[in-house]
Formats: sequence, structure tokens, C-alpha cells
Amino acid sequence: MPKISKSSTKKTTPKAKKVTTTIKRLTKTIKKVAVTEKKVKSPIKISKNYIPRDTEKYMCDKHLSFFKIKLTEWKKELVKANNEALYHGSMDDNSVSADIVDQASSYTDKTVEMKAINRQIKLISKIDHALLRVKNGTYGFCAETAEPIGLKRLMARPVADLCIAAQEKHEKDEKVYADD
Repeated sequence: MPKISKSSTKKTTPKAKKVTTTIKRLTKTIKKVAVTEKKVKSPIKISKNYIPRDTEKYMCDKHLSFFKIKLTEWKKELVKANNEALYHGSMDDNSVSADIVDQASSYTDKTVEMKAINRQIKLISKIDHALLRVKNGTYGFCAETAEPIGLKRLMARPVADLCIAAQEKHEKDEKVYADD
């Protein structure tokens, strides 16, 4: 048998790499950042006996804050009245009369009271919608035509979202379709 010798086929050559490192000095550049601050509007202070005038710019900050105060106070009154009515109405449930006429009268009174409460709840949702429009800046302008509603109309009905012409058209259409 022939002898097989292993010869080294690998040659080891030392590899020397010359590594050059260059250190770059970072120059600090100061950038002036223009900070645009949002001007936070401070709440407008108006007196308790302030009434919006036609001579002022329509729906200026004073008008908006006046109607916001008026709407929030109206909402508080309605919520308080509803809570009292519901509380007193639940207290009367325990009194059951033996007389049928008294029971019918009590039932009718409760029905009328509940209808009034439901109307007030709808009004509260309209007030919330009006307060949202005050926040958005669309309060005082017609939802359909974008015309000013008018201060007199808003003083009479602060939750109005249509100008007089659009409201009349809406009521006319309501009558036409109600007949069908």
C-alpha cells in the first residue's frame, strides 16, 4: 500500500491591514428655531348686564362669550329642573289611591310631566349643539345658507341654527310633507 502523505496546501501569509482612522471634529451649529407660539385667547370678561349690540362686529368675541354664558346657564337650569321633577315624580309613585278617578288623574299628570321632561331633554341636546357651534366659531350663522342669523333672533332663541328665511322654508316643507 502506498503511503499517502498529507501536504499542507494552505499557506499562511500574514495579512497586515493599515487602518487609518480620521476623527472629524463636529462643529456645533446652533440653529435658531423659530417657535411659533399659539396665542391662547384669554377668556373675555363681560359684565352681567351686557347685551350684544348691532353696532359691534357680528359674532365678535364678546358676542360669543355672552351666548356661551347664556347657553350654559340655561342648560344648568334645565338639568336642575329635570332632576327635581324626576326625583319628585319618583316619590309620588308610592301613593296609590283606591279611587279610580284619582289614579287616572295621577296617571295623566305624570304623562304630561314626562312629556315636558322629554321636551326639556331635547332642548338640552340643542343647547349642547349650540355650545359646540360656539366652540367651532359657526354659531350665529345659518346652517343652510351661512347667512347671519341676527342678534334679535338669537336673543329670543339662542339655540336657533337657521336664519328666518331658511326656518320659514323648513316649516313650509314640514307642513307639505306632514300632509302626506
